[in-house]
Amino acid sequence: MAVHNEDIARQFEEIADLLEIQEANPFRVRAYRNAARTVRGLGHELSELVARGADLTALPGIGKDLAAKIEEMLQTGATHALKVLHRELPASLEDLLHIPGLGPRKVKALYDELGIKTLAQLEKAARAGRVRDLAGFGARTEEKILESIASQRTTEKRFLYSRARQVAEPLLAYLKKIKGVHEVVLAGSFRRGRETVGDLDILVTMESGSPVMERFTAYEDVVEVVSRGSTRSTVILRDGLQVDLRAVEPDCFGAALHYFTGSKAHNIQIRRMGQGRGLKINEYGVFRGDERIAGKTEKSVFRSVGLPFIPPPLREGRGEIDAAHGGKLPKLVELSDLRGDLHVHTDATDGSASLEQMVRAARKRGFDYVAITDHTQHLTIAHGMTPDRLAQQIDAIDRLNESVHGIAVLKGVEVDILEDGSLDMPDSILQRLDLVIGAVHSHFGLSRAKQTDRIRRAMDHPYFSLLAHPSGRLLQERAAMDVDLERLIRHAVERGCFLELNAQPQRLDLDDSQCRVAREAGALVSINSDAHSEAQFSDLEFGINQAQRGWLEKGDVLNTRSLGAVRKLLRGTMD
Repeated sequence: MAVHNEDIARQFEEIADLLEIQEANPFRVRAYRNAARTVRGLGHELSELVARGADLTALPGIGKDLAAKIEEMLQTGATHALKVLHRELPASLEDLLHIPGLGPRKVKALYDELGIKTLAQLEKAARAGRVRDLAGFGARTEEKILESIASQRTTEKRFLYSRARQVAEPLLAYLKKIKGVHEVVLAGSFRRGRETVGDLDILVTMESGSPVMERFTAYEDVVEVVSRGSTRSTVILRDGLQVDLRAVEPDCFGAALHYFTGSKAHNIQIRRMGQGRGLKINEYGVFRGDERIAGKTEKSVFRSVGLPFIPPPLREGRGEIDAAHGGKLPKLVELSDLRGDLHVHTDATDGSASLEQMVRAARKRGFDYVAITDHTQHLTIAHGMTPDRLAQQIDAIDRLNESVHGIAVLKGVEVDILEDGSLDMPDSILQRLDLVIGAVHSHFGLSRAKQTDRIRRAMDHPYFSLLAHPSGRLLQERAAMDVDLERLIRHAVERGCFLELNAQPQRLDLDDSQCRVAREAGALVSINSDAHSEAQFSDLEFGINQAQRGWLEKGDVLNTRSLGAVRKLLRGTMD
């Protein structure tokens, strides 16, 4: 059975979590987390690299020990190091870490003081009121734990878009090689670029007699065949993801692709428009009576109801049809529009590559500029910068700018917004920078009013440039803060600072609806990778997906502008 990059990254993350519960050396914990980031950010499967004889130690943050563990996982699906940790600590503790607000320290307290090893035990203790008495918990934390456990029972299992893509790409490549197969296309919420997906919908066109259905159900990652027919089959993959494969006729391929891509609300509106013209629209085509008049292409479907082509990310039934009818569809921002990246980390804090390596990687992507924005001292887990260390990095960037060609390196920092709204770095250092990114990394549980005022005070700081990952959410791990983001967006416009769309696939923060609010308010959004390794610049693709779903155009995005224009705008925030 194939072992994918995500399988390896998850094991590294679990090792890091369990080591942190054991209060192991922080640098050892950090090494595993950096390795997980590196693995997730790779453009190729590690199995392919090993098959080609590649030296894994050439990857950022992967030494001989970690490379050996990767090869062990590729061969056996597991690593002895994790098995050893499971003998010392219950594997079920990892489930507790998926409860929002429960980090390794709190899980350790639950385990050490109450003997809690499982979600069932946690729920029982919380219902009995035993959790609130632990230091650092309280009644509200106990209440949130119970809410989260209840939510997990009722919520449909969904997968991060990035994880679904990692699974989908080799499956599509496999299907395309099958004899008689012509077109293979992903539809559904994946094609719309939703940040999480419930399942995958794949459409194929094929010649008569193609063994595509038999080969699909025999795919190496399939653990259950739900159904198999001549035109449709459904399977469950090893990680629980359901995949539906449908074979369609070429003459109705566009109609099927439209039908299986659009949200329910979008498709209903299109069908009603068709009915108003005496047409019937379904997955088999556009019909006037018994005659199919369109459906070979998606464009023909839209044209039949008097509309231009609507890009898949917009097909949510949230005003795109009226916009298309009025000729007001946005010209969506593209990855190629980005001129630079304004949120990048190095191994000076919790990144896995050096300053020079990150700059070279940014230049290789064709960027005109890149901002180095390592963490500040308050974020101890990330080995945050002291004022002296940041001053040294500023000097190093100045020297690098004198020697590097083809890219400008901007001096920045990701500074913690403290509970009172102050910034975790003195003005004497901040004034030497090109930009200051403010971020919330603690006190997520403040009331809506206090959290909003805290961030507004930070935004009012004279050197504040950009609000990073504004809601603070981590998809499937931590809920967004209770904060008035619309008010913060308006305040950014008034203050003349900017908002981030963080492209890290577990953040994608701002979300799509907040991007639309920012656009309508006239706030510029910066699409940033938050890269902690050279490979993670590719996360910008996920940010572009989100930006498109949020209707953002090139002009709505700060870092589509030239170096000169960006410098001028950033200086305006630092005056």
